[in-house]
Amino acid sequence: MTIPSLSDYREVVGRNIVEELYILASHVGHRSIKMINSTAVGGGVAEMLHRIVPLLNELGVKANWEVIKGGDDFFDITKAFHNALQGKEESFQEEVFGTYLSYNEMNFRATDFEEDLIVVHDPQPAALIHWNKHRKNKWVWRCHIDMSHPNPQVWEFLRPFVEQYDAAIFSSPLFSPELTIPQYRFYPAIDPLADKNRELDDAYVNGVMAKYGIPRDKPIVAQISRYDPWKDPVGVIQAFKMARKHVDCRLLLVGDKAADDPEAEEILAKVRETVGDHREIHIVFLTTSIPTEINAFQRASDVILQKSLREGFALTVSEALWKFRPVIGSDVGGIPAQIIHGYTGMLVHSVEGASLQIRRLLNQPELARKLGKNGHKRVRDEFLITKILKRYLLLLLALDQADQNTIFLT
Repeated sequence: MTIPSLSDYREVVGRNIVEELYILASHVGHRSIKMINSTAVGGGVAEMLHRIVPLLNELGVKANWEVIKGGDDFFDITKAFHNALQGKEESFQEEVFGTYLSYNEMNFRATDFEEDLIVVHDPQPAALIHWNKHRKNKWVWRCHIDMSHPNPQVWEFLRPFVEQYDAAIFSSPLFSPELTIPQYRFYPAIDPLADKNRELDDAYVNGVMAKYGIPRDKPIVAQISRYDPWKDPVGVIQAFKMARKHVDCRLLLVGDKAADDPEAEEILAKVRETVGDHREIHIVFLTTSIPTEINAFQRASDVILQKSLREGFALTVSEALWKFRPVIGSDVGGIPAQIIHGYTGMLVHSVEGASLQIRRLLNQPELARKLGKNGHKRVRDEFLITKILKRYLLLLLALDQADQNTIFLT
């Protein structure tokens, strides 16, 4: 498939939206951005950067993307940091912080930072700024996780580094801790023209389901998300088993692992143990994720869940809503920004609640269609890649207004 250009999005979002981006870019001028994160594959951050970077370049903003390097010990530590910052109770030895800093310093020494704006994504590379003592450019920390109740030990360690930045970006005002630097709100976004979200013909969808041995003889309930403890795949299985006592259906669990996530195999083992020999539950573990197959799994599903316990944003919700699918999501993280309960989807707080909504949506297909239609419109208005391009352009302009503590970029 040919990589879409910005003009191709006119058919999706409208000509005026695309023209607005070009106008904003003309005010930004010939500035440059470098994006830095910890993985080139797996997870929503990498997916967004794969499209944001070339589209910014097309708008005349010179954009680069670099991925930090580290050993297994580093990524074990940063995964533990990620969980702790989302509220997991855990205690760390001092040498852990030393290892984290040594890898950050190594990456700093190996990287050039000549761009006008450096955007550092998430906790893994957050300390890079510590060694840049005499910078002339702007640095922004982009946090994609829920920081509303961070582990005190980890946050006390990271906060001095974060407060060296010129600003921080969070996906929701509810996520952001108190900081001495300005804060911005960016919703993440999906690319409607990417292989994961573009239209597919029915023959391809049927072929993917046949490839993985998943019959379509009854309604399919699915959760398509990384095998991660915060995604609560075990809770999904429990909810399905309760619902199936009242309505005949199948459960499809599809997931892969991010390159910087060492926990996926362990969680997958727990999932398999919980499923046992249940014939109506299908587990797919993708060592290499194929976007069009993920797309097909979503389109083949009648109801999609995102039963997270904690969540940064969950772009999987927007992906499903874009495909007119009714979504049941936990009332956590960025999911309520996407799901307006009873209008664009259903919010739940427990296994029992998820089970009840599965039964409800499978028994009320007209309600399910209504939720999917309304959800598609909400994604079109708020959660497409063109919206995030606009916010990055506005950010380049807003950083000139250093006296503002909190700015909402819409």
